[in-house]
Amino acid sequence: MGAVRFIMSAFSYLFEGLLALFLAAIAGVALVSGSSLHLDMLPWTGSTLNFVLLLGGLLGLALALLAILGKLRPLFFVWTLAVLVFMIRGYIFNGYHFDPATAKTAGYLMLGGLLGLVGGWMQMFGRSERRF
Repeated sequence: MGAVRFIMSAFSYLFEGLLALFLAAIAGVALVSGSSLHLDMLPWTGSTLNFVLLLGGLLGLALALLAILGKLRPLFFVWTLAVLVFMIRGYIFNGYHFDPATAKTAGYLMLGGLLGLVGGWMQMFGRSERRF
């Protein structure tokens, strides 16, 4: 069980960390260039979306790093839950329309979010000392 917990926790840190980095990066580029992002699967628009993605991405990176270091692990789990909820809400319940290529990508993202949630749950019950 220890190996499964380690693999799932590592996947969760990697997936959520890379997703948060991507969100912060695209929001940063949009803010610097003065343009607005158009992500129909999210409830925000315009400059509000840019700021929410930037702050959310930075928060996600900080929570992933702190969880790796053994701090604030329950908050990292809450982050993974929020990510999955926004994915499911945006892609499934928001009436978002897919073509075959984007449906596959959205499916992989939601699967990654689900596995990230499982890993986020499992990492809460690991050792409390630092992993590195």
